[in-house]
Amino acid sequence: MTSTVFSHKPVLTGERVVLRPFTGADAETMAGIIADPEVLHFTGGDTAFTPERLREWYGSRGAQDDRLDLAVTDRATGELVGEVVLNEWDPAHRGATFRTLMGPRGRGRGLGTEATGLIVGYGFETAGLHRIQLMAFADNHRARHVYEKVGFVLEGVHRSSQLRDGVWQDEVTMAVLADDWRAR
Repeated sequence: MTSTVFSHKPVLTGERVVLRPFTGADAETMAGIIADPEVLHFTGGDTAFTPERLREWYGSRGAQDDRLDLAVTDRATGELVGEVVLNEWDPAHRGATFRTLMGPRGRGRGLGTEATGLIVGYGFETAGLHRIQLMAFADNHRARHVYEKVGFVLEGVHRSSQLRDGVWQDEVTMAVLADDWRAR
């Protein structure tokens, strides 16, 4: 593989969280997080991941040089509570897509906000990105609030873009630019 901005897998430490590279040993905890009803609802995900597939997935994140997947851990306890990801890296335009998921033990305490800020900061300050974008279900108010606090701006609404639980749902596109980040 060629070296890219995401070849190095950092450990990022905040006041409340530590973001660290994943290992295959994280698969069991992540299986529980992925199976959480709220995570399933807001990711449109499924639970068809075998333990072997999850061990392979999380065990191989460190070898991926075109994306950065980091485990979100509670700094006070060391407990794995979620993940943050920069993927869909576009080297020509210095952009990436952000995604996250937080399990129940990571919600409501500012951990997601801090984790999002840490990885977005890394994307701009260390990886040299120009733009980080995301898509989210329009009714995911908790996540949208976090994204806005970190500096993401609503760019558009994709009306009735996903059929979820038998109901058409809107999705939003949000982004933050390096200049916006530096201005904060």
